[in-house]
Amino acid sequence: MGLQTHAYDVTLVSARTAGEIRDGHVMSTQAMFGPAQAIEREAGLNLWDDRVPAVHAVRATMIDPPGTVSAAITGRLRHPQRSVDQRVKLSGWLELFERRGGRVEYRSVDRTGLGELARRHELTIVAAGRGGLSGLFPRDPARSPYDRPQRTLSCLYLRGVAAPPDPAETHVRILRAPDVGEILFQPALTTSGPCTILLWEAVPGGPFDCWQDRPSPHDNLKRSLDLLREFAPWEHELCEKAEPTDATATLYGAVDPVVRRPLARLDDGVSVLGMGDSVVVNDPVTGQGSNSAARCADVYRRAILARGERPFDDEWMRETFEEFWAYARHATAFTTAMLGPLSPHMARVLGAATVRAEVADRFAELYADPSEARWFLDPAEADAYLDAIGAP
Repeated sequence: MGLQTHAYDVTLVSARTAGEIRDGHVMSTQAMFGPAQAIEREAGLNLWDDRVPAVHAVRATMIDPPGTVSAAITGRLRHPQRSVDQRVKLSGWLELFERRGGRVEYRSVDRTGLGELARRHELTIVAAGRGGLSGLFPRDPARSPYDRPQRTLSCLYLRGVAAPPDPAETHVRILRAPDVGEILFQPALTTSGPCTILLWEAVPGGPFDCWQDRPSPHDNLKRSLDLLREFAPWEHELCEKAEPTDATATLYGAVDPVVRRPLARLDDGVSVLGMGDSVVVNDPVTGQGSNSAARCADVYRRAILARGERPFDDEWMRETFEEFWAYARHATAFTTAMLGPLSPHMARVLGAATVRAEVADRFAELYADPSEARWFLDPAEADAYLDAIGAP
């Protein structure tokens, strides 16, 4: 839509119509922090700000042993975080694009069809998420932190989750059980109104890794309540009267954290450029996916506008991706750190955050902008920062 406003001739290809997206299964937790929301706002795409819950803080809790809080921090965000169900957002954007005169072809595209598209356009961008076309882009082993998923995932949209008594403001809750996984509670807006997203991040083989049968929303809730009763009984109390938002309120799977090379050379020699999750995928434990996708779209849009009449050749594609990677590498590094065991300096930072609000706030801002994460990821910088403020 940004290119549309500058009179570019754009063809958008979607495998599903707006109605099919709206009526389909949930696709993500899609937390959007301040900087990424600013990109959408600048483009006039923040269509739901008056209805979506505004999240003002990140509450991180350590569960060790099960059922016991061993540490907790609450960090305030400089700008509210928001989550709009992608069924709402993507269907709304598709309809808006068409109302503005945009051309959409509703069909699936395989490698052959992609080649046909690429031959009749000056630039073809693949934003297929983790779908089949993403396999066209070779894995970049030097930049890929893992060679397999680090968590199995269960996502459930709920209504009727009670608000915790403290803090009073709306916040996202992240609970971490060492060697078991994470539990996330994300306020959001879905097709039927405000809701809470419950995300289980399960270490493979552990007690949270129990979703292989892909239960129905109601069976998922029952199993979730059983797990919460054992691991986080205070959250169980808040969820006792909850119910699924709809019949398609679940999502299951596992994310392979991977960075792919940005160009795919098709059979006739024409190249296409990958975007978003097609080329950089992070586990959702730090909520970076939608934020990185927005930044990627913004980088690509600006690069296209700056290119003018010159061709979108392979060199331009690589340079454009590298501009995005200059940001995305920080999101990958931060997510990789939060998936593994906490190193001693990270544990010191989080320990200081339990008693020093400024440390907790600075840590919370890493979710909004992980490019500032060096002070947390680098042992020397972490220790220097904590020593400078007199933190334990």
